[in-house]
Order: sequence, then C-alpha cells, then structure tokens
Amino acid sequence: MTSRPSRASDSTPPRHPTRTRTTRAGALRASDAGTEQVLTGWVHRRRDLGGVYFVDLRDAAGLAQVSVGPDWTGEESLALVRELGPEDVIRVEGRVELRPDEARNPEMATGDVELRAVRIQRLNRARTPEIPVYLAPEETLPSEKLRLRHRNLDLRRAELQQNLRLRHELVLAVRNHFAELGFMEVETPILTKPTPEGARDYLVPSRVHPGEFYALPQSPQLYKQILMTSGFDRYMQIARCFRDEDLRADRQPEFTQIDVEAAFIEADDLMEWIEGLMETLAGVAGVGAEAPFQRMTWADAMDRYGSDRPDLRWSLELEDWSEALADTDGRILTGALEAGGRIRGLRLEGGARLSRRQVEEVEAEAKAAGAPGLLWAKRTEDGGSGPLSRWMEERHWDAVGAVPGDLLLAAAGPDRMTSPALSAARTAAIRVLELPKEEEDAWLWVLDFPLFEEEDGEVWANHHPFVLPHPDDADRLDDDPLSVRGLAYDLVYNGSELGSGSLRCHDPALQRRILRILGLEDEEIDRKFGFLLEALGSGAPPHGGIALGLDRIVKDFLGVQSLRDVIAFPKTTAARALFEEAPVAVPRADLEALGIEVSRTAAPYPEASAAGSGHGAGEGRPTPGGA
Repeated sequence: MTSRPSRASDSTPPRHPTRTRTTRAGALRASDAGTEQVLTGWVHRRRDLGGVYFVDLRDAAGLAQVSVGPDWTGEESLALVRELGPEDVIRVEGRVELRPDEARNPEMATGDVELRAVRIQRLNRARTPEIPVYLAPEETLPSEKLRLRHRNLDLRRAELQQNLRLRHELVLAVRNHFAELGFMEVETPILTKPTPEGARDYLVPSRVHPGEFYALPQSPQLYKQILMTSGFDRYMQIARCFRDEDLRADRQPEFTQIDVEAAFIEADDLMEWIEGLMETLAGVAGVGAEAPFQRMTWADAMDRYGSDRPDLRWSLELEDWSEALADTDGRILTGALEAGGRIRGLRLEGGARLSRRQVEEVEAEAKAAGAPGLLWAKRTEDGGSGPLSRWMEERHWDAVGAVPGDLLLAAAGPDRMTSPALSAARTAAIRVLELPKEEEDAWLWVLDFPLFEEEDGEVWANHHPFVLPHPDDADRLDDDPLSVRGLAYDLVYNGSELGSGSLRCHDPALQRRILRILGLEDEEIDRKFGFLLEALGSGAPPHGGIALGLDRIVKDFLGVQSLRDVIAFPKTTAARALFEEAPVAVPRADLEALGIEVSRTAAPYPEASAAGSGHGAGEGRPTPGGA
C-alpha cells in the first residue's frame, strides 16, 4: 500500500534562519535566484562530473543541490569537497542560481535552483554509515532489524521524517480542536497504583517504600473519571500508556492515545465531537471523512461481517444459509444445526475463477482464525465442484442465490467460531479476487457491545468494568449478565479500530455490583478500586469518554504497513529497543537498594522480529475478574 503524504508536505517549508544559516536547504525556491544564502546540513550524495562537483545537501526541510566548481569556489573548498563522505555535516556559503532548463529536476521541490558554493566548511566528519540514507532507485532498504539498530540514521530518511511531521501536525490539530470545544488538558500520573486493566502492568519498585511498587498506567481511565467527579467537566490529554503484554506482532509496549472525558453528556455528544475531530485530522492528512459516520450495533456487525470492526470499503456480507441448507445430506451441516449453531457463508460472484490453490489460501486464513476448515463449492453450468457441492441439489443452489461462476464459502457451527473464521475468509477473498473498493474511506461507529463476555467459564468485561449498562437491559444484570449490553462505542476506519469509549458507571453501588459479577470480593474491590468508589460516592456526574490510538491513526492515514514507521523510537515485537539496547541487567547494588533479588538470570538476547503492524486503540480489554 502506498502512503498518503500530508498536505503540509507539499507547501513551502519555513526558512527558520539561525546565526549559522540563512535558510533551510529544502526551502530554496526559484524566487531566491540571485540571493546570497548560507545552508547547513548533511551530505546526501556527491557526484564528480569531471572537475565540477554536485552535492545534494539534506536538512529537515529537504534537499538542495550545491554546485562546486573552480570558476566560483575557493581552492580550499574545492579540495574539501573531494574528501566529503556520506553524512558529513557541512556549511555552505554561496549564491542561488536558476538551473538551465535541461538540468531542472521536477522531482525535487528545490529542483529549479542550485546553490553555487563559494565556501564550504565541514562541521563534523561522519564515519561510514552502517546503513545508507541515500538509496539509488534500484536499491532496497536494509532489513528492519538493521534499521532499528541504527535508528538515528534510519530517521534521516525523508519518508520517516514526513511521517513524524504528520504526526506532529495531527497532535497540534487535536489540541486545537478540543481547546475550541472548551476541553482542558490535564496531565495524569505516570507513577500510579497497579490496577487490572487488560494486560500486566509495568511495575516500578519504590526505593523509599521497600517492598511496594508503582505501576506505569495502561490508560488514564480511572484518573479521568475522578477528574469528572472533581468538577473539570471536559478533559483531554495526549497520554502515554504502557502495557506489559505477551509478545505479539501487533503490539508496542508503550503507545500514545488521545484521551477524552466529559461530564453531563450522552453518547451522541461525544460521537459528534469525535466526528468533527476526524474531519479535521483527515483534512490535515489528505484523506476523506464526512460526518455523520455510519452507525451499526455490535450484534449487527457480527451477524453481517463476523467482526466488530468490519471494513466497509467493500459491501460483501455474510449470509445465513441455515434454512436453505437444512435438508442436505451433509452431517457436518445438519449436526451443527442440531447443536444450536448456524450455517453461514459468503457468496462470491465470479469466484469460481479462483484456482484450487487460491481457494486453499482463503481457507488457510479461516483456519488461522479458529475454524476447523471451510466448505466450498463452485457452481458450474453442469452442476458444481468442491466439498460442499456433493450435498448441493439444484434447489440448494437456488436457495442461496448461486449462479454459474459463483463460489460459495461456508462454515457451520456456533457463531463464536464461525464469525472470526468467515471474517478472515472475507478479507482473504477480497484480496485474492482483487475486488475493487467501493469507498476509499469507510468510517463506522459500532455500538451496544455486550457488557460481559465469557471464556472458559470465566466472565470478562468486554471493554472494561466501568461501562454503564444499557438501561433496557439493566434489570437482567444479576440474573443474566451475559445478555446485558453496555453503552459502549468503537470508532472503526477501513476495518481498523481507531478508538473505544463508553458512558461510565457513575453510581458506586452499581459499580460494585459489576465488579462482583467479574468475580471480585468486596475486600479486593476496596483494595484495588476503593479510591474510585470513594470519588463516585462524593457526587459523580453522568460522564463518558473515549480513547483514540494516535499511533494507529497516523499509520492508517499514511497507509504504511508498520506502526514502527510512525513512532520515532519503537520497540521490536520482542519488546526490545535495539538502538539504545533496552532493557538491560542492572548492577546488584541497584537491586539491593530496592530490596530486590533476581531469581533468574537474563535470557539470551532474542532475535528481533520485524513483523506486525499496529497497536490496539482504545481503552483496553480487561482480564477475568478485573478491569
């Protein structure tokens, strides 16, 4: 997928003069012709054209061509330019001249001009770079592991600089948007109390309180609710968050979220503010967003797409074939129906053109999502082919709406198994069939999530345990908690969850009931959440909020594949920082001062994996019996 540049990247960069330079190199334009300028930066590349040298000088604003020749450059500088290596830091004094028409470079913002160097100084010599910053068109990037190890050099690439510049512009736009709506940015603690919020906490031992620990926040969730009880009305924060999760390809242990909370609101208020924010941010990034966004209940999304974050750029939907295929001879199908499951599937127009290998590729995606397999059938003019076709009579083909040339993909069983499998199959089928997008930018609110979910006999909070139960379901909270919906909402963009939020439980008695349903005893509730219940009991207003994943917003708006391309100093999937080599073992004396004894030695340094592309946005998926 190609990246989308920021609109700001197409404008003339500011000059930012200092006592060392008159302008930034990337800010030169044809209007500067005839002026004396001083540029500073790095040697991007150097070319020798028989005694005349051309140096591409790079700084934070871009590239400028510097020409060095005996007719206009001093002898000392001529001698120096022959020695310059890649990434040397130089200062150049000269005169801006228009390039001849045949030498102009439309690919460069500064391509109409060059700086004819009168004097060159080398401010610092660079060792031979471990990875190249300049790449010829036929060259490929070094491995990501190597680029992360030499991150300071990798960050000199224009692509990463542009990504981080867009990130800066989006953060600025976020703050301005909420300031205009009357929100106040309040910083919440980084050293806080361990509370279960969906993953393990990063623990920080206290030297002055031996045997006690702080935790780094997984989110500011509890503090922002307490701020509402403190009368602040509207809060926002660009918040740093930390989660000590098991190694996964789509996670960063530290991430940034746009954190929002407001009092005396309904869900529609919050969603309208966020839609306005997304329109603003999309305008900065050059993507499409037009409010109001489509809305869909969680139940509807799971039924139609098998996912609570469907990608609506394609309208392809799952179909329920339980009635249509109920009288087939297939025991796989009838057995699933007898066990209370359903037969669901995808009808792919023209899908019969796929080869057996391509069908198996789609099936592999479904298996990876938890299905034992997919049943498939191609309808042909003389019948059909594929495992499902042996049970299909003419009336069955007609009942599911299949015509010659179509491909059917089916899964039979409980929804908890077939939904993720068919969602994965849908995504894979769209890719393999190369179906054209019907929309470029598809926005969606998913509403009314279950308040709880059950796994292996344990009850979990679907979002977190502070979600307000849906008023239509509240009377079933004690007797049938799994049927209760919460007033929660997720923001989805092109199949990616950008944010998650809810109205909060502001009644301390109701909050305690919810925590009890999650398996916590009163003593544990008071120990872990007593400060929140105390605040709620002081007169808490109705309130709600949302957390948006800034890293993912930037990644999705740019269209890049990896989160590491929008974070200046990311970790690997092994939670390692390769450039600064963290984490590390510490001296025994430091541990003794903290009262800590290490029971096992550090594991061998793992190979860093560069796979994966994201971090979950929003406010977390709690562990059983906790937040």
